[in-house]
Amino acid sequence: MKLTQRLSNSAIAKSGTLVSLVSIFSMVGPIIIVSAGFWDAISHILKEPEFFWSPSHIVVYSGVSMTACAAIMGSILIIRKSVHRSLKTGIKLVIVGSLLQIVSGFGDSLSHDLFGIDGLISWSHQPLEIGLLLASLGAVLILKNREHTKLKIFLPFSIVTFLFFTTWLIFNFVLIFGHTIQCIQIYEIFSSGCSIL
Repeated sequence: MKLTQRLSNSAIAKSGTLVSLVSIFSMVGPIIIVSAGFWDAISHILKEPEFFWSPSHIVVYSGVSMTACAAIMGSILIIRKSVHRSLKTGIKLVIVGSLLQIVSGFGDSLSHDLFGIDGLISWSHQPLEIGLLLASLGAVLILKNREHTKLKIFLPFSIVTFLFFTTWLIFNFVLIFGHTIQCIQIYEIFSSGCSIL
């Protein structure tokens, strides 16, 4: 009982600190995931062995962990009823985005075990990308709500990140419907996806 009381009274458990951490983690986590995802795609091109604990996957998992931490802290804020309106909406988006990333990550691992290396378009990649998009949109809403604080310096970066994820998701959906585009040489990095379609 005393430990719980100490934790709830600690500086890190204060609502303002939690909101700051949620906004930063939900913005940085998806960036780490996508950066490591590109690294993983390059590893596929180089025909490096694919396994669950590869270096690029570990970096992806660290980004997912950051987003999951943001979701957990956000859940604490919602349970305490410390947040309202757009701030609460932003945190809910981070939570849903985090859950999508975690489920898709396990799905992607299962897909690799069953089918080997996949392409950019796969049943596990698109939900992961939607999770990234939702988490980054959540970060934008949280930072917009906090633009009167020192967190405002992150808002432009967060908006650019959200726009990048939106563009990336649209690009992927275009590839689903534009099969031939996907197989053009300039898209060689994603060419293993041609066999899936």
